[in-house]
Amino acid sequence: MDCLFCKIIKKEIPSEIVYEDEDILAFLDINPTTNGDTLIIPKTHYQDVFQVPDDVLVKINNISKKLYKLYQEKLHCIGLTLSTNLDYGQEIKHFHVHFIPRYENDEVSHLSNKEILKDLKEIKELLK
Repeated sequence: MDCLFCKIIKKEIPSEIVYEDEDILAFLDINPTTNGDTLIIPKTHYQDVFQVPDDVLVKINNISKKLYKLYQEKLHCIGLTLSTNLDYGQEIKHFHVHFIPRYENDEVSHLSNKEILKDLKEIKELLK
């Protein structure tokens, strides 16, 4: 398999690891959005969230909680954005969680598509 994250897990590619156990690896993103931007990945290759066993997702969530406390203490972040991509936007086809510490005035924007957004009532009707 020619997966970048699998190579990082095998230590074939160097990374700045901030957490590791038998199932999970967390390392600093080489293209960070904020200070401490981290990727949390299962050591077993799963392409996307629908392939990951529930117990592994719970473990990733618990590790996120622990890391957040550490980052608050050491990096003084005041918030956190957790996200994952599926298909469109997923550059590396190995499931990963983006753990993005947030800071006052960090300019991370979730409102960049306002001009193309539909009315909330329209979205609700589409989802029925």
